[in-house]
Amino acid sequence: MTLSTHAIAVGTFVPMLTSLSEWLDKGAEHARSRGLDPETLGAAQLAPDMFTLAMQVMLACHHARDGTARLTGRPPPAFGDADPTLGAMKARIAATIADLQAIPAADFDGAEDRPISMDLTDALVFQADGLALLRDWSIPHFYFHAVTAYDILRHEGVGLGKRDYLSQVNRHIRPKA
Repeated sequence: MTLSTHAIAVGTFVPMLTSLSEWLDKGAEHARSRGLDPETLGAAQLAPDMFTLAMQVMLACHHARDGTARLTGRPPPAFGDADPTLGAMKARIAATIADLQAIPAADFDGAEDRPISMDLTDALVFQADGLALLRDWSIPHFYFHAVTAYDILRHEGVGLGKRDYLSQVNRHIRPKA
């Protein structure tokens, strides 16, 4: 079996983005059940020097789009702003999923060997091949922001657990024969 860059990238980002959207639904339900405005969740954060939930969602989506764009030789997407409303966060996730699913698998051909150069600051650049970009940059950054969003919601009292975090695994779990 050959493992494709498309399968790794899209197969990693889409299921976790789907879970992220479900976590936001649970967050909204949790807030409403306590008589709170669900829209306040967008401004929630773990610590004063950390990004808000809205920014964590935006960054998770950005890293998924940015990584796949660079792997397929497309220009990287604009960074964008973090809209703090739950509706906007869910719309961003849905648009990201749709964009990722629309990329033909053939566009990833040769992606693992594609040279990537990405300016980080005026003095620093990330230079690697596509495989290293995906393995060492895009996926770790994506998961960092997704899990931080999860942690913010947990910190706000939302009843999320490991099954919510790993919801993409549920399709593989069944009773023993």
